[in-house]
Amino acid sequence: MSTDTLVDFDELLTRYEPVIGLETHVELGTASKMFCGCSTTFGAEPNTQTCPVCLGLPGSLPAANEAAIEATIRIGLALGCRIATWSRFARKNYFYPDIPKGFQTSQYDEPLCTAGHLDVEVDGEIYRVEIERVHLEEDTGKNLHVGGSTGRIHGADHSLVDYNRAGIPLVEIVTRPVPGAGAKAPEVARAYVTELREILLALGVSEVRMEQGNLRCDVNTSLAPTGSLEWGTRTETKNVNSLRSVERSVRFEMRRQAAVLDAGERVVQETRHFHEDTGSTSPGRSKEEATDYRYFPEPDLVPIAPDEEWVEKLRVALPELPAARRVRLQQEWGISPTEMAWLVNAGAVELVSDTVAAGASPGDARKWWLGDLARRANDAGTDLGELAISPAQVAELIGLVSAGTINDQLARQALDGVLAGEGDPAAVVEARGLAVMGESDELVAAVDAAIEGNPDVAEKVRGGKVQAIGALVGAVMKTTRGKADAATVKRMLEERLVSS
Repeated sequence: MSTDTLVDFDELLTRYEPVIGLETHVELGTASKMFCGCSTTFGAEPNTQTCPVCLGLPGSLPAANEAAIEATIRIGLALGCRIATWSRFARKNYFYPDIPKGFQTSQYDEPLCTAGHLDVEVDGEIYRVEIERVHLEEDTGKNLHVGGSTGRIHGADHSLVDYNRAGIPLVEIVTRPVPGAGAKAPEVARAYVTELREILLALGVSEVRMEQGNLRCDVNTSLAPTGSLEWGTRTETKNVNSLRSVERSVRFEMRRQAAVLDAGERVVQETRHFHEDTGSTSPGRSKEEATDYRYFPEPDLVPIAPDEEWVEKLRVALPELPAARRVRLQQEWGISPTEMAWLVNAGAVELVSDTVAAGASPGDARKWWLGDLARRANDAGTDLGELAISPAQVAELIGLVSAGTINDQLARQALDGVLAGEGDPAAVVEARGLAVMGESDELVAAVDAAIEGNPDVAEKVRGGKVQAIGALVGAVMKTTRGKADAATVKRMLEERLVSS
């Protein structure tokens, strides 16, 4: 539980201006590691996907993964970067248990891609996030701290290291500082990572599943007095692993740093850990500068010199990118820019698109993802795409409603079952007995009981106040626990009261 003093968000904006920056790490979806032939399959038994090269054993020599280099260049092209004609790897020297070689093979002053940008939209306003560099490196292993309550080393009985991840190709995308977002800084940070994730998915270079660590974000935040010519001291919140948490981490750090500055103290340049349960951050370690890593060129790898003709072929072959795709989908679905912005802000564009591809109408797909499903995601404190339901299942649910098998009320009960892991919508409807009640003896009895139980209302309907029939429809729906079809019930009531 955080004990930091916090300043009200709106209040701090009267005195301070935030600057954000993001460093995003993307595990590429190559079949083998960056410098060896070991498998990259997720979820294998610990330390079963290693070899002398990725363990850094004496006498082993690396060889660069061509597919990883191509993927990195494609990312750079999609972000409008300048592609280097000459690039090379460097050794980044630091000593952690999850670095088996005692250094990480990365890139320093000669990255593959530089000087790009990504435009993101928040509440109808466009913010340009400039990309400083896109470089290629290898991932680290994974520490597992056992015996503590937090999963961190403090309080743990012992630690284990899994080197399966060590050496997997990792692309780091580093932005330049982003000033001028003001109150929208947390949302701009989230929008940037969201848009970047969509681009990576469109390129097919990574699964970008944040819960599996395919996409990890380090969020830099600083505050400076309004009108100051100098930016404030930044903190770096490490390995933030959900879109929602990116926004929450910026918001918390702004409030915390404002309290530090208001007290006349200095913000410490450090890394910080984000806590999902509280939405707070806590100190990690003092932040190193590049000189602390003692970079020098990797002597065991030749430089990379991408052929200009090859790069141009990659550029021409890029798929339709998300921004252009949204314009096309907006036209195809017949929706307004505002409605498309709602989908973007909810992270629902691809979910709706996949639901439509599975057979649902655009209107029905939007209705369910932005309605009941969005409410459930909000109640669970999670992102929409992390709900335990697929677009195909949503399309199936919509199909059951369209066919008259269930109504909207019963569909919500079926949705609960799907989210609870009870199976696909049709199976849940059958198991829970949720199908709409036909014009059966049971429904006839319910209609007659509603008339007999509400004689005053029935008399009003007979007297010409047809709108009063709604109360009788509600009584039948209550008796049948929502299983009756409201239109059928209304027709049956009209036959008994209006026609007579």
